[in-house]
Amino acid sequence: MRTPRSTYRFQLTADFTLHDAARLVPYLARLGVDWVYLSPILQAEAGSQHGYDVTDHSRIDESRGGAEGLRVLAEAAHEAGMGVLVDIVPNHVGVATPADSAWWWNLLQLGQESRYAEAFDVDWEAGGGRIRIPVLGDDSLEALSIEGSGPDAVLAYYDHRYPIAPGTADDGADAVTVHSRQHYELMNWRRESSELNYRRFFAVSTLAAIRVEEPWVFDESHAEIGRWFREGLVDGLRVDHPDGLADPGGYLERLAELTGGAYVLVEKILEGDEPLEPSWKTAGTTGYDALALIDRVFIDPTGEAALTRLDRWLRGEPLGHEGAASAAAEVAREAQVEAALANADYHELVRSTKRAVADGILQAEVRRLARDVERDGGLATPTEPAVVTDALAELLTAFPVYRSYLPDGREHLDAALALAQERRPELSEVLAETAEVLGRTGSATSTRFQQTSGMVMAKGVEDSAFYRFTRLTSLTEVGALPEQFSVTAEEFHAAQLRRLASTPEAMTTLSTHDTKRSEDTRARISALSEVSDGWAGTLTKLRGLLPLSDGPFENLLWQALLGAWPLSRERAHAYALKAAREAGVSTNWLEPDALFEERLAHVVDTVFVDPIARGLLENQLAALDGAGASNALGAKLVQLTTVGAPDVYQGSELWDRSLVDPDNRRPVDYDERSTLLDLQDAGEPVSLDESGAAKLLVVSTALRLRRDRPELFTGYRGLTARGTAADHVLAFDRGGAVTVVTRLPVSLARGGGWAGTVLELPEAPHGYVDTFTGQVFRAGERPVAELLSVFPVALLQRIEGE
Repeated sequence: MRTPRSTYRFQLTADFTLHDAARLVPYLARLGVDWVYLSPILQAEAGSQHGYDVTDHSRIDESRGGAEGLRVLAEAAHEAGMGVLVDIVPNHVGVATPADSAWWWNLLQLGQESRYAEAFDVDWEAGGGRIRIPVLGDDSLEALSIEGSGPDAVLAYYDHRYPIAPGTADDGADAVTVHSRQHYELMNWRRESSELNYRRFFAVSTLAAIRVEEPWVFDESHAEIGRWFREGLVDGLRVDHPDGLADPGGYLERLAELTGGAYVLVEKILEGDEPLEPSWKTAGTTGYDALALIDRVFIDPTGEAALTRLDRWLRGEPLGHEGAASAAAEVAREAQVEAALANADYHELVRSTKRAVADGILQAEVRRLARDVERDGGLATPTEPAVVTDALAELLTAFPVYRSYLPDGREHLDAALALAQERRPELSEVLAETAEVLGRTGSATSTRFQQTSGMVMAKGVEDSAFYRFTRLTSLTEVGALPEQFSVTAEEFHAAQLRRLASTPEAMTTLSTHDTKRSEDTRARISALSEVSDGWAGTLTKLRGLLPLSDGPFENLLWQALLGAWPLSRERAHAYALKAAREAGVSTNWLEPDALFEERLAHVVDTVFVDPIARGLLENQLAALDGAGASNALGAKLVQLTTVGAPDVYQGSELWDRSLVDPDNRRPVDYDERSTLLDLQDAGEPVSLDESGAAKLLVVSTALRLRRDRPELFTGYRGLTARGTAADHVLAFDRGGAVTVVTRLPVSLARGGGWAGTVLELPEAPHGYVDTFTGQVFRAGERPVAELLSVFPVALLQRIEGE
């Protein structure tokens, strides 16, 4: 099996196609990239900016370059000695435009008689034999009309078009009557959360789940993917959202057969120390677990107490009250802060947000599970459906990981039951009987519960709690545990040894199309852990100047602006509105609060035009920008050189201070990057400035070394510094390539720098060369001040001799 030494992720769109990616292969080769990594390329909804809304699995998206584009890209990559990794979407299809999905159109037209009824997961009984489609506005069916005639006739609702079943419109009936005869029911969008009767991707009803566990569904939805491997076009796959599948392990077995055992990664989110299923046919995850660990080794643990106090103070503030700026005011309100501690507790927050999701936007899924329980024989004790629904929602809320894979992971169901019974003792017997049904491996109820638990986790945690738990927002990233504030160098080394033993070829990443904040934005925000008291003062002044009366959200907003500054007003507005609605406290998506959103827009506008507000933000930035840059270079070098196959997300070879999507999917200026790389290779001096040239030096040098000297990256040994600043060093030897980076640069400077601190370099008869500066160092004990005299990071390559 061919495996990548590194990858570079492209986000393909109609404006950046496979042909554009092919033209950039020479640049990627110069950068040092080993494999090209592509976002989904199968035919998607027209205008899709991401490709995860696949409408036709049988062909490559024409707007992204089509089959010819993939051929051109594959030839260019392979001629350059590079592999090709492609993101695939087996869980669902895009159905926003029914006519674009032949499977969905046929299902709507023929209902349960359709060949594709088996391909979709529809609860026909719940819909009275009809599929419920939440598309109507408040005008109900009044706007329905019939367009065309005979076999070409369709039902029209504004821009939406739906098929008409044969023989149901031949008598000249009006549109409403014809609609009543169809295998689908167009319903008001407000009924979506509670009455939908088909499985979907999370809460997105325009992405209908398909049942790839059915052999023919797998075969037909993967025929084009199989062609890529038969024709040698593609070398590996990234599997999107495996937790949505009925049997991820079985799916990966089939995929291995289809691809001839090719390199496959899974977008699996692991909670804490949760291991990846060892039986799965995969090289590992897409790297969110690595991201969380790398971020935390650059966070100052001594800042936790102050940032936690600030967070609790913000949560304890009454609605509409603007806080005092002094510590004395905080002390005076100590009783109120203590009363707010329960709300500040992250686990209680997650419980409330997950339960809100189970009772809210995913209520339809929970109610379907209750019907499944009844169909599987019901509980041992006759119980009202509403009580069973309550028990299911409580178990989903208490589930400690994204999902189990029964019979593996039964302990997670047991843990959820114990926690749910502790929280709801009055429901204890019902919970126990419900869990017994859910534990029946292979039953429809058990399978669907496992598919649903990850949905509740993702929507309740990533898309809700992460926007409310805001003490340090670099901690609230996909795959992370925000209550884990930091890790030591020793903990980091131990984790890398475990990774080397279990999944040495898994991906590592720092930025993706799904991260809440890009790597350099987080690196700057993480530096707040070293200036926590100063941040509390700045935030209090900003809130006094531009109040929003939502303390936790204000903390999130100002951290985001600080992390991404400078950014355009348009980007700031888009992020602020999305973040506020995701948080769901002062406004939300379904019922926006116009007054709050007007005040929010005013805050964003003001920081761009008011010298006081802008000055407060930029003064805070000046105090930590150097630390943010040091953190960013350190994190990037660690990610590129530690255990695993490092991915570079498009454009992040320079500073990338993006926020959540779609901000992190903006076009990339490759001419700028190519020019800077030319200057670097021509010997142009590199400095740590806003051009990003220093980051480009780190990225290109590390990638080239990994590609050209893979034998230097076969092991892992943590190195320990000695001296007064030893805790500020993170260093490791991969087997001839030694990484040395700076940790916690603000407190390092306060303590007098590197004086008296040394690092023992592993034995090497001819010494080491710093690949960034060309400096040569003998093996043995070396002053860290010498190793890091030019940059806050060093990548030392063992010098080979005769």
